[in-house]
Parts: sequence; structure tokens; C-alpha cells
Amino acid sequence: MHEDGYVELRDRLKDVIISGGENIATIEVEQALAAHPAVSEVAVVAAPDERWGEVPVAFVTTVGDQAPAEQDLQEFARERIARFKVPKRIEVVDELPKTGTGKIQKFELRGKVSAAQS
Repeated sequence: MHEDGYVELRDRLKDVIISGGENIATIEVEQALAAHPAVSEVAVVAAPDERWGEVPVAFVTTVGDQAPAEQDLQEFARERIARFKVPKRIEVVDELPKTGTGKIQKFELRGKVSAAQS
């Protein structure tokens, strides 16, 4: 609840990444990356990590034919959120998997991350 009486909904519990004992709300990371002028859409999911337990991984689509470098996007996010919340990997994709109503299917992205770890 904000001082002005507004309630801000952050995310579902399953969309909270626990990295080294710290909670990371995926929506906060998504909002930070979405503020980049070259980013059209973004989805953040957890990836297993041997040291931290889980780390954030982002999938982004870009505006037009822009192709920002992963390091540029990470630095952009680092200026807006705590360092430990910055995605360890940012993958630029043509499109994000969605349902017929346009909701991003994060379970598919989690499957991609898990398969990449194997």
C-alpha cells in the first residue's frame, strides 16, 4: 500500500525468484528492462544456479530491427534495480510464447531455461 492509498500488486508467489536468500519479484525486473527504448516486451523467469539456487533470466523482444547487446541491457537494468536482481542472461527472441488471449506463457520459458541447463 502506497502512502496515497493505492495498492500495488507485484506478482504471484511462483513468479518470485529466490536467489541466495533474496527475493526477486520478476515484475520489477521486467519493468526495469521494459523501460529501455529498444525493448518491446519482456518476461523474466528463474533459472537453476549451483551457487545461488536460482537466478533471473530475461527474454525480450525488440522494437523494429533494433538489437541491443546483452551487456547494454544488463547495464540499463543495473541503473534501475539492485545488482543482484539484474538477469544473469538476457535472450533476444523474435516473439514470446502467448496464449490465445495474449498472456505470456512463462511455463514455456521456464522449460527452455531448464532444458538449456541440462
